[in-house]
Amino acid sequence: MYPALLADARFHDLLLFCDRDLAEAARAKRCPICGGRLDSSSYARKPRGRLVDLGPAHDRRFSLCCAVDGCRKRVTPASLRFLGRRSYLAAVVVLVTALRHGLTDGRLRRLQEVVGVSRRTMGRWREWWQSRFTATPFWQLASAALMPPADPARLPASLIERFGGSAEERLISCLRFLAPLTGGAAIRHAF
Repeated sequence: MYPALLADARFHDLLLFCDRDLAEAARAKRCPICGGRLDSSSYARKPRGRLVDLGPAHDRRFSLCCAVDGCRKRVTPASLRFLGRRSYLAAVVVLVTALRHGLTDGRLRRLQEVVGVSRRTMGRWREWWQSRFTATPFWQLASAALMPPADPARLPASLIERFGGSAEERLISCLRFLAPLTGGAAIRHAF
């Protein structure tokens, strides 16, 4: 069910819409340093793992830059599409690592072929979820809000399970939960 989402253009359109909304909310807050107007300063990304052809708008990372001379502070809003500097889409990182739990070797090979993720990359993602992610101040605070608590040994699968709704709704809720890690200063502390 989840791998089909990666091939669904409507799903990616929804994530793009959410990212635009997050960027507009960040723009409305103005510059955190001087209070100046924030202008668009989006840049191209080359996201990996998407199983459907989409327009160039899907490859743009929303970013903002202060319009005041002498400040020019860059503000990177949260994102549901990109997980920090990772080259794979956030949904791919979450799903592939979550699906790793309980996969047979054959299914794992098939998943690697479809998405194009190497076993070594999947190992790095799993290590990140197990140690670096669970050590972040974000996780220390946010995990307390989950009832029942997410099992750190089964992240991100146990995190996705904490959200209700359809498979798509649970994944989007999980990506929203992780969004504070995807922009601004949070990136430097989480990765």
